[in-house]
Amino acid sequence: MKIYCMSDIHGCFDEFREALSLFQEKLEKPDTKLVLLGDYVHGGSGGREVLDCIMYLQDKYGAEKIIALVGNHDEWVIDGSATIDCMTNTYEDSSNDGDEDKYVNWLCTLPRYYVEGKTIFVHAGIDEEAGDLWEWTTNEEMYTMKFPAEIGSIHGLDKKIVAGHVGTSKLARDYRYHDIYYDGGSHYYIDGTVLVSRKIPVLMVDTDTDKYYRVTETGNWLILPYDEEN
Repeated sequence: MKIYCMSDIHGCFDEFREALSLFQEKLEKPDTKLVLLGDYVHGGSGGREVLDCIMYLQDKYGAEKIIALVGNHDEWVIDGSATIDCMTNTYEDSSNDGDEDKYVNWLCTLPRYYVEGKTIFVHAGIDEEAGDLWEWTTNEEMYTMKFPAEIGSIHGLDKKIVAGHVGTSKLARDYRYHDIYYDGGSHYYIDGTVLVSRKIPVLMVDTDTDKYYRVTETGNWLILPYDEEN
């Protein structure tokens, strides 16, 4: 199985469409999936377009092949503390009231994590101290709001974590870095801070070989630990 993965689109529809173009034709194959890690709204002006695109892909390929997880910004829309376009209801655009429910109802169906092979996909993180009991001990808030991001290997858990939520420039301590960050242990972070970089990194997980690749216009490249690549 080959799983393509993106996170933290934040209403940047053009950048989302460009990232999709790197691999979308491969979704026609039976051994591929797309996993989206949440935060589809807020920031760019194309939140509705992003949601419409994901919903279209699910209609075309099935929700078992196009897996969309919920992020903290999406939860704020669900609980009414924000709208699709705005971080606060104070500036809600009443012209969009008619279709808000459609998106909120869809967001309410999204899971908090997804596991395939030896990889856990999640927006923010899990309870790593629990080891292989993490599904029983991770609370709902941690899945979407965990901060700070953890790095290194996880004791008692033979899995890797792919997450977004925290911009990779913060993890790299380099404001110019907006690519995939692998810590050399158990974590791949893929929030490329699209509102700054204007680019959404694409990760591909080959579950048959348990290898992780950066997807680019020139091909798929095995991801090395950040300290080795930079």
